[in-house]
Amino acid sequence: MAKALEGVKILDFTHVQSGPTCTQLLAWFGADVIKVERPGEGDITRGQLRDIPDADSLYFTMLNHNKRSITLDTKNPAGKAILEELVRTCDVMVENFAPGVLDRMGFSWERIQEINPRIIVASVKGFGPGPYEDCKVYENVAQCAGGAASTTGFDDGPPLVTGAQIGDSGTGLHLALGIVTALYQRTHTGRGQKVLAAMQDAVLNLCRVKLRDQQRLAHGPLKEYPQYPNGEFGDTVPRAGNASGGGQPGWILKCKGWETDPNAYIYFITQAPVWAKICDVIGKPEWVTDPDYATPVARLPRLKEIFATVEEWTMTKTKFEAMEILNQHDIPCGPILSMKELAEDQSLRETGTVVEVDHPKRGKYLSVGNPIKLSDSPTEVTRSPLLGEHTDEILSEVLGFDPQRIAELRESGALGATRRLAAE
Repeated sequence: MAKALEGVKILDFTHVQSGPTCTQLLAWFGADVIKVERPGEGDITRGQLRDIPDADSLYFTMLNHNKRSITLDTKNPAGKAILEELVRTCDVMVENFAPGVLDRMGFSWERIQEINPRIIVASVKGFGPGPYEDCKVYENVAQCAGGAASTTGFDDGPPLVTGAQIGDSGTGLHLALGIVTALYQRTHTGRGQKVLAAMQDAVLNLCRVKLRDQQRLAHGPLKEYPQYPNGEFGDTVPRAGNASGGGQPGWILKCKGWETDPNAYIYFITQAPVWAKICDVIGKPEWVTDPDYATPVARLPRLKEIFATVEEWTMTKTKFEAMEILNQHDIPCGPILSMKELAEDQSLRETGTVVEVDHPKRGKYLSVGNPIKLSDSPTEVTRSPLLGEHTDEILSEVLGFDPQRIAELRESGALGATRRLAAE
């Protein structure tokens, strides 16, 4: 069965997380992703947070599945010439260098267009055009600059960043959509174009409900927030703790065993259509007709009391027992699952959301698989490449170089030293 992006060649000039997230997703969908790395060291994450000596770190392996690696010294004239050939051959170039790096390498947008007018150049940057566009940005900086941190946490505490990598991986997902869109448009125009995903923009897009609430503040207090009715609202969206941020109030509640298990909690939503069922389950049938509780509007100023009462019930059940009971009544809820629980979840293994990968240096390890499922393009997750592992293969298969020319290039230093796989 053909893959969705089979035949698309991606020149991957990315490193760390945001760019590799994007190119890995495209590789999962069948694109031939050619990762260009510096001889001798490659992507910096190969050695970051390393847990096994002399093996690529999980940081690298979990972001670079299904790719091929070529080492090039682009400061070497012969190495730069190879890069030009790859630009001429590939459909997309993806990069997340600091602003201006490609230009200094001699690959400005104008030069790239001269080499290949059909190529799409996709970039991750920290900020879009404006006063901060030259600033260096990392994950947590993006969360702060994009509005996530100011609206995360509890009102009596400092801003918080989230454990989800919405700045890096979130931006990479946005960029992948931009690339696929540009590829589709090229089928009509025949031309390539630039695609930009700024980390600040991507985080703000994921925080759109908070921008919604900023505008609602002009018309009165945000009644679904825990500050209502006794707290004060200023002129900016406050931190809302574990409030749902939507029209259906929710909160994280303790479950049986919370005293010793830091994840013995459940998220509980008081959805209006199942209010009567909620009242029956928690032993408060009188709330169904009580005017102080019967309607969503009446319940808003009493949410703390309501959730405290619900919690008295959830504390008598494990999070899984509570979830089983609540789901029988279509009451929306979800257990707080730890990384250990997710890693051991067999259903996630069966769907390919969590996969086991075998690596020649580090052995078997778990990784996240493709979160997007296509019925006609199933994803096979293959291991990340060793540094320079596919150099000869790419020069031969993609650029058509013969063995003698490859040997000459290697002798010139254009390719650097490569790490070769032992016979498998």
